[in-house]
This record gives sequence, C-alpha cells and structure tokens, in this order.
Amino acid sequence: MPALVDRRVLSVNTAPAQALVIDGKTVVTAIGKRSVSSLQSPERIEVKPMGLHLDEQADPTVHGGLSKAVYAYPHEHYPFWQTVRSQAKSQAWDEALPHGMLGENLTLTGLLEADAYIGDVLKFPNCTLAISEPRHPCFKFAAVMGFNQAVKMMAQSGYCGFYLAVRVPGTIAAGESYELIPGPRQVGIAELFKSDMRRR
Repeated sequence: MPALVDRRVLSVNTAPAQALVIDGKTVVTAIGKRSVSSLQSPERIEVKPMGLHLDEQADPTVHGGLSKAVYAYPHEHYPFWQTVRSQAKSQAWDEALPHGMLGENLTLTGLLEADAYIGDVLKFPNCTLAISEPRHPCFKFAAVMGFNQAVKMMAQSGYCGFYLAVRVPGTIAAGESYELIPGPRQVGIAELFKSDMRRR
C-alpha cells in the first residue's frame, strides 16, 4: 500500500510591484513575495481569475494572466536553496529561507515537478487551480537569490515550480490540504522545463 502524501499549503505569499536596483539599473518587479497567510496566522486570501488579492505582476508578458495567475513552489526544495545560498555567502548557514523567497504565491508540500503535469487539477477546499506551465527563471530571480549562478542552478536542478490557472475562484489559506486530480498526463512539468531551458 503506497504511503499517504501530505499535500498541503504551508504559506500564501503576495507582493506589490516595486522598484529594484539590479546591476545599477532600476527595474520593477513583484518577485519579493512575503507570507500573508501562514500556519501561525492562517488568514483567508481571495483567489481571483487573474491571481491572488493584493498580488501584482510587474511584467504581464512573462508573468500573470489567466494561464499564469498563481505560482506554486514545492517546499521540499527549500533545503537545497538554503544550502546553495549559504555556500554563495548570500545568507548565514543557520538562516531559514522565508516562504515566498522563490517568488511563489503558494508554498506547497506533496507535489514535485516530476509528478506534475499540464492539466492536472489542485482542488482546495474553497478554490480549484490547474497546472498550466513551468516557471522560467530570469535575472530578477538571480538578483533576489543573491548570487549569479541561481538561474543556472534552477535549470540544472529542474526545481522550477509551476504556474496555475484559476478554474474555480474562491479563497485559500495556509494549512489547507489539497487533492491532486490527474489531467490527460501527456506533458510533464519536468520534461517541458528541461526542453524549454535547452532551447534558451
């Protein structure tokens, strides 16, 4: 009998678009997500067709829209990023990464890229989301992570997370579990991400 998988929301994270100086140039980004619903304070956050309440996307050509309304990231990868950031001297060894550090709206457990497919549905108690595509890292990700090799590390590891489209709007809160409802299972997030990164 297979072991039960703990599929759960650890944190819901949002950010306004704001100015960030990268290599002497000012860019506008909303990558700096911070927890607005945590296990300690599980506030209910509205999930709308274009994303979470009070969350913004600075560049709608690459983020946001109906197909990329919400970005989810597996918490299982956090120890990896904590280690590489510590090795790069971007943080102390004993410093934990805050939820939202990868730019994600939902910090999840129980679903890795290798088990996620385009069209799979994540059914939460009060909203339903569908996996739409992998995330592609850019220079803003490297700047926030604090070391130049961050984009390359995401490409090599395949730890990209995945975008979600909103099938049924509603609300979501940290601590909630979700059901994974398989879709057609024809295109996997891990394979698509590797293919996309090879073409770049």
